[in-house]
Amino acid sequence: MGLLDGPFTAVDFETADYGADSACALALVHVEGDEIVGRDLFMIRPPRSRFAFTHIHGITWAHVRGEPSFAEHWPEIAAKLARATFLAAHNASFDRGVFAACCAAAGVVPPALSFHCTVQLARRVWRPRGLTRANLPAVCQHLGIALNHHDPASDAEACARIVIAARREGVALGPPLLDSRRKRKPST
Repeated sequence: MGLLDGPFTAVDFETADYGADSACALALVHVEGDEIVGRDLFMIRPPRSRFAFTHIHGITWAHVRGEPSFAEHWPEIAAKLARATFLAAHNASFDRGVFAACCAAAGVVPPALSFHCTVQLARRVWRPRGLTRANLPAVCQHLGIALNHHDPASDAEACARIVIAARREGVALGPPLLDSRRKRKPST
């Protein structure tokens, strides 16, 4: 359990349907030290045109039908992750599962980066200080982080800022996720 040191990337996927391979957006927020040093947003054409979660994130088939697939985006995504020493996500088992499924469908090997969950981090660090819920809006409100929930760029940046807040307090990261085979639901 090292400190939250080293460059990392916060990730947030939005999915079109219940298939873990149905990413329709991916946001990456890159952090070095206590600073956000880069942001990337990839709009992704999922493998199916049906959208079950438009009511959550606002993305429709019309928004992404002309976008590259995950496989077509992969070289740029992989390059963007090259400096990261770990990945962070809020409800990381969801994002790790989507990442793994999209990589498998694209026939690519994901980088050997551990996923760390900011839900678990927030519960461990701020629950003793009055945090009652650990969903992303509640943690952001507790820490004074701006959030436009379910906008992938905003969600990824909020996740990065949660890790930065813990880093500034000298908090240990905690263990990475070990198993993501839980029942799948939309990200929180």
